[in-house]
Amino acid sequence: MDKILYTAMSGARQSMEQQAVVNHNLANATTSGFRAQLHAMRAVPVQGEARLDTRASVAAATPGSDMSAGPISATGRPLDVALEGNAWMAVQDAQGNEAYTRRGDIQIDGDGMLHVAGKPVLGDDGPILVPLESQVSIGADGTISAIAPGQTSDAIAEVGRIKLVTTDAQALERGDDGLFRSRAGDGGVAALPRSETAKLATGSLEGSNVSAVESMVSMIDIARRYEMQMKVISSADENAQRANSLLSLQG
Repeated sequence: MDKILYTAMSGARQSMEQQAVVNHNLANATTSGFRAQLHAMRAVPVQGEARLDTRASVAAATPGSDMSAGPISATGRPLDVALEGNAWMAVQDAQGNEAYTRRGDIQIDGDGMLHVAGKPVLGDDGPILVPLESQVSIGADGTISAIAPGQTSDAIAEVGRIKLVTTDAQALERGDDGLFRSRAGDGGVAALPRSETAKLATGSLEGSNVSAVESMVSMIDIARRYEMQMKVISSADENAQRANSLLSLQG
């Protein structure tokens, strides 16, 4: 069997995976603070005793995520925050570990806990709780202040402070849950220290950095590339059948 089948097959498989990444990015084009996932392919030599120098397989390369900033839009909602610069907000993942996000549409659940997309927002002492039905405001440094129901603005009290961190974007790794984490040297999860210089803007949200137009163009390009690779497989199969026919006639 011609090894071109392996070349085309590996390319078609990686094209399908790349299409899945583009679809995922496009589905999150309106998700606050979303960072586009990157996907690339590279050629690798075919290994083995029967290898040919003219044949190569395709392997996936995962350079990470596009960490460029998304557009900032004003919402006027007191619990909407946009992280400035390279700041990240700490949240608690499903395993109870610290993770980081740029998503800023904070909600308050029935227990008074602050959360983003179902993940508790972390402060110095764990998840932040505010009095139920209180009027909540967020300062530029992440300080949470609340006015209890029936009280005047003079009774405002600090109830917590959102943990904000700053780090090199390339030092963060995206997890399957969409959250980012800083990895320790031994492969464990490392909690970053609070940054006193990190700031946020209230009443605003950072949008996704995914370009819907570029994603649609990528989808079309990948689909055509996949069709081309499938045609190569079909052509190689037809050539093999013709060769078998000639051999059977000679026999």
